[in-house]
Amino acid sequence: MTHMHTSRRWAMGAVALAASATALGLGLGLSNPSTATSSAGTAGQSTGLLPKSKIILESTVEVNLTHHSATLPLHKGRFHGETVWYVITEASDEGAARNLNVNFAPKLANVGIGCPVCVQDVSLTTPPGNKFGEAVAQFQGAPDFSPTRVLKAGPNAFPPAVAKPGGVASRRYSPFIKFRGSTTVYNTPIVATGNGPFDVVHHSDTADRVLKINPAKKAGPGQFFAPSVELLIINGFDSGQPILYISTESSDAITATLERATFVPSLGKTPFSGGDDFAGSVRERIFPFVNGQTGADNPQAQGLAHLILDGHADEDADLGNTAFIQSQRNGGDSLNVQGDFPTLTDPHRKFAYSPLWEAQLSQWTDKAVSLGLNTRQTDEFEILNLAASRPDLLTGPEGVPFGSTNVLINCPVIAFTDQMPTEDLVEPIAGAQVETDRSFVR
Repeated sequence: MTHMHTSRRWAMGAVALAASATALGLGLGLSNPSTATSSAGTAGQSTGLLPKSKIILESTVEVNLTHHSATLPLHKGRFHGETVWYVITEASDEGAARNLNVNFAPKLANVGIGCPVCVQDVSLTTPPGNKFGEAVAQFQGAPDFSPTRVLKAGPNAFPPAVAKPGGVASRRYSPFIKFRGSTTVYNTPIVATGNGPFDVVHHSDTADRVLKINPAKKAGPGQFFAPSVELLIINGFDSGQPILYISTESSDAITATLERATFVPSLGKTPFSGGDDFAGSVRERIFPFVNGQTGADNPQAQGLAHLILDGHADEDADLGNTAFIQSQRNGGDSLNVQGDFPTLTDPHRKFAYSPLWEAQLSQWTDKAVSLGLNTRQTDEFEILNLAASRPDLLTGPEGVPFGSTNVLINCPVIAFTDQMPTEDLVEPIAGAQVETDRSFVR
């Protein structure tokens, strides 16, 4: 199914409006559907192992595009006497980030402002007789992965009729931690509990994106080998380029279900609603579309309705479910657009990266849908320019003004599949939601 209009009259209107936008230099991202290709996938490599040169999170063991997965090192922790397993994706200190080969995200240092429960104070226990290896992190909270994830489409696909997340946080759980005595904040999502064997089909003791857990290799004298976890990745866009990321937690139950993430309500208290690049903020922006086009073979498909209808979203993530894996490889994700990225050349944008994304939900108006202008978007400023200059085409949900919905998602970036994101496709226009005067960093 698709919302793409075929009427010549509407297509002519779309071409005219897009041409007018280009002529005015608005960068509205309105494309002519008639120029679309036949595949709904994203650009770049889609099978095999991704070259290391395209992996942003350098600690990643491998990105297997055939499996639609990223394999990350696993680290051992404890919570109330139970073994938990976590990954490390970001650090707020550049030296710590480089030492661990993880993403540098200085904004994470702000995560506990006004919200002490948003960052765990974690202690370390050294194993007896440890010659060379990690200490065990003692957590204050952990997820419960035993609930069954349930997703049922609504009358218009989104919002869903039923949405129950498969992972729910305990009261003190946050993926963001500080080791006692240190001010550095790390992003350490817990992805499995117990000592195995692990349920990687229905995820009763693993996060809903866990596809496989690999045991550690046997270590010799002076050696340390960590176990690893294979996680389902997500297709998205940044600065016009296709990127890959994972989703581990969300402050909203519906979003956690759609994202196959752990429900952590306290993340909604992080500093601060509507904050992006303001002093004291930990948040960055992500742009999901409520009612983009749908259709598994539609190259303009994008959004939450597309994810539910075309991405096998009601099924468990399982490497043995080849139809599901194929749908993800073929662009069956919501194909969200992210803001700042670690490879951007603008230093302000590069160091403003944070894995904690605040959703700015976008809804195409009936006018935009009827004109066939609800096309796939790939760049933050194209979306912001469109929302600022054409509220008759793009608004927030149910027609409210465009902006924050205070839905938070922990989405560490992993890689890009084609060209490295370095520059925005367009410049922001007057009135767009651009918090900082970017002329100072040009």
